[in-house]
Amino acid sequence: MIKMTKYWIGVASLNHVIGGVEGGFSQLCHGKEAPLKRMKPGDWLVYYSPKRELGSEEKCQCFTAIGRVKGSDIYPFAMTETFIPYRKDVDFFPNAKEIPLHAISKLDAWQKYRTSLRYGHFEIDKAFFLVLAEKMGLPMKYDNK
Repeated sequence: MIKMTKYWIGVASLNHVIGGVEGGFSQLCHGKEAPLKRMKPGDWLVYYSPKRELGSEEKCQCFTAIGRVKGSDIYPFAMTETFIPYRKDVDFFPNAKEIPLHAISKLDAWQKYRTSLRYGHFEIDKAFFLVLAEKMGLPMKYDNK
C-alpha cells in the first residue's frame, strides 16, 4: 500500500507558531488530539496566523511556517497544571518567508479554502501547497524527500 502525502493548513496565532517552530512540534485547535491524528509522517503543514498573539486584536494575517510531520507519536505536554495539550513533532523549514494573505487572496485555489480557516485545521490539495511552498521559499526538492 502506497502512502499518499497529504497537505494541511493549521491556524494559530504567530506567537504560538513561533513556539512550535522553535520546539519542533505542532499543537492545533487549542491542544486537541484529533487534528494531530489526521496528520501522518511525511505530510506537510503550513501555518496561517490571523493574529500576532492569542487574545490580541493585532492582526498578522500571514502564512507563517511550513514543515513536514516527522513521526506518528502524539504526546501530551503539561504547559500548566490544568492545561495539558497534545503535540506532534514537525520538521519546520528554518528560512520560511511569511506570506501576507493579500498576496494569495485573489487566487482561485485560495477561494475554495478561505472559509475553512474557522476550523483551525484542514486539508489542502498539492497544487495549492506548492504555491504556498514556493512563495515561502521552500526549495521544491524539499517536497521530494
